[in-house]
Amino acid sequence: MADSRLTDGLLNVALVAGGVLVLVLLYGFASRTFVPRTTPTREVAEDLSRIKVEVRNGSVVDGLASRTTAHLRRRGFDVVGLGNADRQPTSTVVVRAGTPGDARHVAQALGLSPEAVVTGGPANDYALDVTVTLGADYPALAPFDRPAPPASD
Repeated sequence: MADSRLTDGLLNVALVAGGVLVLVLLYGFASRTFVPRTTPTREVAEDLSRIKVEVRNGSVVDGLASRTTAHLRRRGFDVVGLGNADRQPTSTVVVRAGTPGDARHVAQALGLSPEAVVTGGPANDYALDVTVTLGADYPALAPFDRPAPPASD
């Protein structure tokens, strides 16, 4: 008799667990069927400090990337890397993991036209939002339209 009560109790527990599982599965099915799917999107930055920028020097003049970095940081951008690039005739702003709006903000801060922004869709394998590559046309850019401040010792 005790054996049948134990068996009945285990069957009741199994039935309740099965019922709960069915309810969870029904909820998942109903929520996927009747609730529209959303695709995550990044809004154009209002807070420019959230835009992660990389600056590359593609000209023959040393020190341009660091000067551009200082210029962008003064304007609130988060410049997280700088270095050299292959030589190129014109400066570009390339969308990496950011949005075209992010790149337009950076281009505007540098005095570049919207045509200098290169998009190909966000690249999720990048940690950076935008890459700036300075070209031979750098003298026309905002950081270089006036002489550099004197270096302090």
